[in-house]
Amino acid sequence: MLTVLLLLCVIVLLVYLLLKFYPAFGQKPSQSRVQDSPQYLNGVFNNQISTSMSTDWSSSITMVRDLMKRSANRKPADVLPITNFPTLIHPYHKTNVTWFGHSACMIEIDGKHLFLDPMFGDAPSPFPWIGGKRYSKILPFSIEELPKIDAVIFSHDHYDHLDYGTIQKLRNKVEQFFVPIGVGSHLERWGIDPENISELDWWDEIEFEGLTLASTPARHFSGRSLHDRNSTLWCSWVIKGKDSNIFFSGDSGYGPHFKDIGEVYGPFDLTLMECGQYDPRWAPIHMLPEETVQAHLDVKGELLLPIHWGAFTLSFHEWTDPIKRVTKAGEEQGVKVVTPMLGETFLVHEELHPTYKWWK
Repeated sequence: MLTVLLLLCVIVLLVYLLLKFYPAFGQKPSQSRVQDSPQYLNGVFNNQISTSMSTDWSSSITMVRDLMKRSANRKPADVLPITNFPTLIHPYHKTNVTWFGHSACMIEIDGKHLFLDPMFGDAPSPFPWIGGKRYSKILPFSIEELPKIDAVIFSHDHYDHLDYGTIQKLRNKVEQFFVPIGVGSHLERWGIDPENISELDWWDEIEFEGLTLASTPARHFSGRSLHDRNSTLWCSWVIKGKDSNIFFSGDSGYGPHFKDIGEVYGPFDLTLMECGQYDPRWAPIHMLPEETVQAHLDVKGELLLPIHWGAFTLSFHEWTDPIKRVTKAGEEQGVKVVTPMLGETFLVHEELHPTYKWWK
């Protein structure tokens, strides 16, 4: 019995030390840093409307069943086509966007280069050697070869969006980081100067070198370890320049906030809308593809770029299910859906956009 107790004590101690000192977990913000937010109540951040993330016994059983299914086509059988992204030196002087898979994108607007949720790691996990690997195996570019990046914008702190290894490679290339409240604590632990971090609450605006950036609501949650669930805020973003107005949904379930955002900041020339890693069992925090199209209409978007798919398997659906369903729903609703390959750059204000079905 004594041996068992000692073993348990050692395990508890090791878990404690891992959570406290392993850098990839980040750092939980102090209460004084977040307590003034209207979204912060009873020690955690909250959504605008009730958002249940609990699963009952029946749902848990069905998820285990779905996980055990074979030949579920949850990842590509072949290597994905990749466009050779020419670093940040584009021959363009108009607003353009490059999608790198999942939610990682680059926007060039008014001569500024913005990275959105640049997760460039091999796996969405605190331990890169564990977890589902990136479909494409490689990136369309080398992080080390990137020149200066004007700003990086994060929507929340989950591993498939905020990656410790990526930050270490980008940290000396980025002028400014824009994050929802509390997320700056992770960056500071990882060596980013607090002066280079701007934390915003929902409906906050900030001017950055001629651009207007606004943090807007999303319906989701946050957390990177066992003790920090909803200790930081999650958000969507509005990026407004001289000639372009862009909406980035981050991760979100469908909700009334999309119409609110559309009323305040719409219409948008382009929306980058979450479409992937969904399931009816957790629909409150991740939209189904048909909801993605409706959210695009709610914010008054013109061109729709589906994101949050094409890089990792984080749900039970087929890996091509998101893009098939969202393009079908787009056709039915009269929405133009743009479908670039990984690393492909397209101009926002052009008549022709990539719409071919490369995933086939």
